[in-house]
Amino acid sequence: MKDWKDKRVLIIGAARQGLALARYLVAEGAAVTINDRQSEQALADAIQSLAGLPVKWVTGEHPLSLLDDCDAIGVSGGVPLDMPILQEALRRGIPLTNDTQVFLQRVAAPVIGITGSAGKTTTTTLVGRMAGAQVEFPQRSWVGGNIGNPLISVVKEIHPLDVVVMEISSFQLEQMSISPKIAAVLNITPNHLDRHGTMQAYTDAKARILKFQDHNNIAILNRDDPGSWGLAPQVKGRLVSFGMDPAGEAEGTFIHDDRVMYQVAGRVEELLPLEQIKLRGGHNRMNVLAACAIAKAAGFSRHAIRKGIDGFGGVAHRLELVRELHGVCWYNDSIATAPERSMAAIRSFTEPIILLAGGRDKKLPWDEFARLAHKRVSHIILFGDAAGIIDAALQNASGPASQLQTVSRFAKLEDAIQKAASLAHSGDVVLLSPGCTSYDAFKDFEERGEVFRKWVQQLS
Repeated sequence: MKDWKDKRVLIIGAARQGLALARYLVAEGAAVTINDRQSEQALADAIQSLAGLPVKWVTGEHPLSLLDDCDAIGVSGGVPLDMPILQEALRRGIPLTNDTQVFLQRVAAPVIGITGSAGKTTTTTLVGRMAGAQVEFPQRSWVGGNIGNPLISVVKEIHPLDVVVMEISSFQLEQMSISPKIAAVLNITPNHLDRHGTMQAYTDAKARILKFQDHNNIAILNRDDPGSWGLAPQVKGRLVSFGMDPAGEAEGTFIHDDRVMYQVAGRVEELLPLEQIKLRGGHNRMNVLAACAIAKAAGFSRHAIRKGIDGFGGVAHRLELVRELHGVCWYNDSIATAPERSMAAIRSFTEPIILLAGGRDKKLPWDEFARLAHKRVSHIILFGDAAGIIDAALQNASGPASQLQTVSRFAKLEDAIQKAASLAHSGDVVLLSPGCTSYDAFKDFEERGEVFRKWVQQLS
């Protein structure tokens, strides 16, 4: 739907995406109702943010009567599609949409869309930096979507010659029926199974970023990840790939002689030396390879690619060095909301690791994490709802060759930090890489990371 004038739209969920969509739709002449299960008191800040706009609020429940005379429903990212009100809407034939879908229908400029189980934000940020180096005034580059501000809030400011770089989550993709002109799937590994139920359903959601492309569009896939590379038969247009080793006959990026290389039509070009990459860990090299492949697919120059990577030390809450105290380095990797992401963080260090893990579990497997922890971690301090689940996996993986000295459990992150401080010696790394969501104790991973920063800075 492109003409929203006089349309009656119900928005489910008063998070930032829903609020941004509400502002846009009101400006387009729609009659908007926002519905959230939280109380009016809990939503006071959200309600105040839309003060003065002709928006109706229904809080505390999701009455089916809201579907009467409803033309469309906007669903915020965290809202599960199996809610009774949404299932009834589908039964009645009421279309579902979200801020990302509406943005892609409306935006005048081509969009680079990036999804994946891990590395989305770092890769999106890198490509955004490259885009910023590529464009020349009056062109502009725009970065957002699942990170930062929803781009629907600035869609009217974006001109046809601008460049848009957008992170898109599986939650957003599962409702969408439009694809970006350039679409990247970085990897597909177990994640959000508490939402999607099965790996097949999760994979199908990710694959929707490619589903609505045509032969004029470009897909970027990871040769080293079976989940991403398994989508190659679904590519309708040009395929660009990335991976550690040479690409054979395929177009894409790889590493050779400590340099990032790009191959197309039998020609090989050096993009940058590995020493220019300041990010820790093999997973971040993959993020750089992905960003370079996306940038080349979009026609960015080598100069813009190098400028985008030069000096980039990472994104907040992603292997972020908080401080060094008495020879101990404290790292904030609060973005790690799945065991596999914590494993990538563990592999980024050769120093002795004191690991803080826990939060709310997403019904993901912990066996491989536990085996790696026994090999690479000195002490594990568990916190939050999932502490018992992780502890059980660690006990099952224990063996005579284990390097893991102690496992501790606490209800709260603050207590876990104090325990880490008591265990740490000069030369150690204390790593917050939870492997779980933050929703048992915090609003989101960012709040968890900010609180971790504050408490670590208070250590003496």
